[in-house]
Amino acid sequence: MWKNTEVARRLGLAAPIIQGPFGGGISSVDLVVAVCEAGGLGSYGVHHLDAKGIREVAIQIRAGTSRPFALNLWIPLDDADDPQIDDATFVRNATLLEPYFTELGLASPRRPERFAPPYAEQIEAVLEARPAVFSFVFGIPSQSVLRRCRELGIVTLGAATTVDEAIALEHAGVDMIVATGFEAGGHRVSFLCSAEESLSGTFSLVPQVVDAVRIPVIAAGGIGDARGVAAALALGAHGVQIGTAFLACVESNADATHRKMLFSPEARYTGLTRVFSGRLARGIRNRLMNELQAHETQIPQYPIQSWFTGIMKKAAREQERSDLMSIWCGQAAPLLRHRDARSLMAALIKETSTITSATRTGNP
Repeated sequence: MWKNTEVARRLGLAAPIIQGPFGGGISSVDLVVAVCEAGGLGSYGVHHLDAKGIREVAIQIRAGTSRPFALNLWIPLDDADDPQIDDATFVRNATLLEPYFTELGLASPRRPERFAPPYAEQIEAVLEARPAVFSFVFGIPSQSVLRRCRELGIVTLGAATTVDEAIALEHAGVDMIVATGFEAGGHRVSFLCSAEESLSGTFSLVPQVVDAVRIPVIAAGGIGDARGVAAALALGAHGVQIGTAFLACVESNADATHRKMLFSPEARYTGLTRVFSGRLARGIRNRLMNELQAHETQIPQYPIQSWFTGIMKKAAREQERSDLMSIWCGQAAPLLRHRDARSLMAALIKETSTITSATRTGNP
């Protein structure tokens, strides 16, 4: 049975389907609970939350389900935990974005004390919350953190965009690997080389990672329906992580405008850009992406740019301005059919079973 993989057994899942974690506030407790209750692993991206917020999210999830769930953090890359920026650079970027702030009726932003919560406090909160799974991107946690996870019985799940990153994760003692192809929506989570140099497709990356490591591999990127699940398993993956299809569900915290765009013809046209956050990410092409592309080399690093555009995104969401917000979207969006998590999970499980059964019997 395709559902009885090492990932499913280790995590106590009815099927080895993981809901991709979403950053920037578009994860939701309702989505995590719905996926968990349907037999998959719900995931919540907490990198934008402070320690108190992380603890509250874990409490809310446990109030809705007793099943395993994952909390996801971004590992600080270079000095991304607390980047320094001089006043002149801050003003220059504010000036670049000023026309959009004005158009949205926003005042010019004032420089904050920090652009993101301290990672050290976040990781302590995650360990205190003790989720079944700690998943992470953009690097590898310290050996002390990984050791504490083992002591607490927390399964660790690290993302890799290249074979070298997968090998590094295994050598560090990470339990499972999410092999993430460039078809995926949202951020490219590379950490050994630049994201631009780490653009392998999912179905070429997965079998190479499977051959290179001994720990379970989970496929991610470009998987929008049961055909993608079955194909990933055929390539040696022990599970799949699906993002865009779950983001499109009503339970996610994506606003109605974002979800509508995922089902629109525009979802066929995605691009990779740094203009929204300072890191390379895939989303539906829109006016803001196109107009700022020429200034991409001037854009400050994450999380500074993400802080700027986060203010804009809040107003754009309220005003239903899809042209001035990031609309994260993977290349499999044209395959989307389901608008709620339970229906999506049921279809993935039923249809994957049909495909794998037909493959075993030789029927078309």
